[in-house]
Order: sequence, then structure tokens, then C-alpha cells
Amino acid sequence: MLHSGWVHTTIGQQVTLQRGFDITRAAQRPGRVPVVSSSGVSSYHDAATASGPGVVLGRKGVVGSVYYVPSDYWPHDTTLWVKDFKGNLPRFVYYFFLRMAGQIAEMDVGSANPTLNRNHVHPIEANWPPVSEQRAIAGVLGSLDDKIDQNRRTARTLERLAQAIFRAWFVDFEPVKARAAGASSFPSMPQPVFDALPRRLDDSELGPIPEGWDVKPIASIATFLNGLALQKYPPRGDGSDLRVIKIAELRKGSTAGADWANADVSEQYVIDDRDLLFSWSGTLEAEFWFGGTGALNQHLFKVTSSSYPSWFCLLWIRQHLPWFRTIAASKATTMGHIKRGHLQEAKVVVPPFELIRAADDLIGSLYDLHAEVQIESRKLAAMRDLLLPRLLSGQVRVEVRNA
Repeated sequence: MLHSGWVHTTIGQQVTLQRGFDITRAAQRPGRVPVVSSSGVSSYHDAATASGPGVVLGRKGVVGSVYYVPSDYWPHDTTLWVKDFKGNLPRFVYYFFLRMAGQIAEMDVGSANPTLNRNHVHPIEANWPPVSEQRAIAGVLGSLDDKIDQNRRTARTLERLAQAIFRAWFVDFEPVKARAAGASSFPSMPQPVFDALPRRLDDSELGPIPEGWDVKPIASIATFLNGLALQKYPPRGDGSDLRVIKIAELRKGSTAGADWANADVSEQYVIDDRDLLFSWSGTLEAEFWFGGTGALNQHLFKVTSSSYPSWFCLLWIRQHLPWFRTIAASKATTMGHIKRGHLQEAKVVVPPFELIRAADDLIGSLYDLHAEVQIESRKLAAMRDLLLPRLLSGQVRVEVRNA
């Protein structure tokens, strides 16, 4: 059924897609203009070839990707970009293409490298709402995405603050150095904690560290549980299956589109929100997980500790990531990795538990807030994904307010 004011049309009658512009990294100059490739913003340049807001589709490499660009930008040769919106609302057009991303991905005409041809997209038929309803639809979906983006920025700020405090207290020993220099307090540190700090640094295998603190292998402060070869647990399709969390899922923070495994995996390999995961091969990343329940695949460690807060383990792993990545990059295999022996070699500085408890009140609280906004974002994204096809098809109508 065609709703009042909607038209049955083709994509090509509503927008014009154009192939992007080639530019090499060597030809780019420092600037703030995003260069948008089929995998998203890949770099920045000092000149734009398209005015924002814009909509970009992956043409080569990652076919089916869709990006909304609010500012002027450079659409890369690996993309198709909307050259002419023909009076339509850009953000609505973005959501339209986002809804049909799966269909676009199946239009691959490449051989070795996936490729999208704009001449195959333009003839696709669609029911199209008037601009007034486009604005209402984009307003609903956009408000959800705007809140998700705001949460993302908040989460980054909370993490940066937590990392800064951790580094100051446990890596650079700034409060102890301040006390040794005669300071009577230290910003952000409770006074009783500061008053209990040692007044000097002692030599250790890592160099000078606060008197009375210990040096331990990172392997001794936490348990590193390697995941399973989950292809040995084929899904049953009975509703009890679990999404498989691999390195790709860890990187994007979601199980959307992930493989399935049956629920026979031992409970210790079941992952949920706030679990600490560490990929020991490939890209080597350490992150708290907020993608919902899933099963832990091999090449990932689930990191737990009965003695230390999870943030303490996370931030010490991240402190060693540059070294771990150097080791992985030196491997002759296609997928570099580290071994458990490297966890024994990687050393951490451990203060008395009184200081860790005091830090947990501060850093732990920051990560509690971080978890809240991450989980809220996942729920908002689920709501958006539920509404998207219903709004774009007209199954759910939005009240149109006159300007």
C-alpha cells in the first residue's frame, strides 16, 4: 500500500550517485577535511571535493557500508557519493541507504575485490516519502544516533581521565615524587591517602619505584583465559545459541552479524557486559566488552582477577601493548601474536592495597560511568535498528509537524 504523499519511484529519480575521487596518502596535505573511503574516514586532507552534509556508500572493498558526513569532505575513489539529493533531506537519504545496506552488499560485481556499480543501484524501485515526513523520520532516528554519538564522546572522555590518573599515580609516581619534594597534597588524591605515601623512590628492575611497592609479572595479577575453537560447537538453531565473539567483534564492540555457537560451552567461556577481553593475536587490543552475551573464541583472553580491580589489569595491559604489538609484528606468520611467556616477562608496579582501594573509588567510579553510557548506547542502537525498517517502509508513521 502506498501511503498518502509517498511516491513509487527509483533511487536514480531521487538521488544521483557519483564515483569518488582518487587521492593517495602521499598527495594529501595536513588538514581537517575527512577523506571517506569504503571503510569510513581513513585520513584527513586540506581540500574538499564535496559539500556536506553528504552520504557515502562503499563502492570497492567494503561494499554495503554507508556513511553520513556532516561537513565538507573528500569521497575516495573506493566510494560512491550522493552528488545530487534532488531536494531530498540528506540525513533521510542516509537512513534509506542504511536500511538497504544488506541488499547493496549483495550487488557485488567484482571478482577478486568486491565492487559496486552505481548503474545497478539507480534502477532499484522504492516507496519514497515527502520531505516533510523525511524530516520527521530523520528526526526520530537522528535523535537516537546523536545521543549515541554524545555517549561515545563521554565514554572517551571518561577513559582518558581514568588513564591519566592511572598513569600519574602508578606509572609516573607523581604523587610520591610530589611528597618527596615536600608537597603537602596532590590534586585528585584524597589527603589521607597522600599522607600515607612513601617519601622516596627505591631502585628496582624497572628503575626507581616508590618505597615498599612491588614489581610483578602481569601474568601474576590476573588470569588470562584463552577462548575456544568454537567451530567445534555448531549452532543448533533452537534459540539457545550464543553469538561468537572473535577479534572482529571485539574491535567493533558488537556481535551484529557474528557467527553462532551452541550453548554447550562451559560457563567460564560465556562473555557478558563489562568483561575484560584481550586479543593476543592480530591487532592486539584490550577492551571492556559491552556487546551483550556471547561465547569467547580462540585468540582472545578473558582477563579476570580476584585480587585487583579490572581497570587496574586493563590499564597495565594497555601500558604494555606497544611492546606486545612489536613482538607480534616480528612474527613471520600472517597473524602475529604473543605467547604466555611474554605475559610473564611484562612487569607491572603494584602499590599497597590501601592505595589500590583509594584509586578504585576514583578510577573505578569513572569506569562505572563509562559502562553505563556504553550499555545505554547499545540499547539505543537496538531501538534505532528496530525502528529503521518500520519507519522507512511506513509501517510506523511519525507525526509531521508544520514548520
